[in-house]
Amino acid sequence: MGLPRPEEIIAHREPFLFVDEVTELVPGERARGRWHLRGDEPFFEGHFPGVPTVPGVLMCEAIAQLGAVALLSHDRYAGRLPLFGGMDKARFRRQVGPGDTLELEAEMTRLSSRAGRGSGRALLDGKVAAECDLMFVIADA
Repeated sequence: MGLPRPEEIIAHREPFLFVDEVTELVPGERARGRWHLRGDEPFFEGHFPGVPTVPGVLMCEAIAQLGAVALLSHDRYAGRLPLFGGMDKARFRRQVGPGDTLELEAEMTRLSSRAGRGSGRALLDGKVAAECDLMFVIADA
């Protein structure tokens, strides 16, 4: 059996699904994945005209979505809904645009039955484009 598609695990759907594939998964601990920027994403039209750039906060959202895949893949959390509680140490280091592929990494650093913390990175050509620490609550779906 192969790795799950993100939409098999998390509730996000287009146009707000920012993980195209999961490439590595340790349920409840960590995941790696990819976001392929096609160029037709609606945010490119206004961010910025003539110089389309992925907003940094959307790269952090992609990291959070991948973290949700890792979390919800564990039996203890299956069927639950992780909700953003906060973000710390967010840094945006590279411009990302149409045609680029972001390699995503997310790791759970602390988990309880109702909340957790994690961290992650989005890499472009092996270099950090964005990184952040995430806090979340785990709600019933």
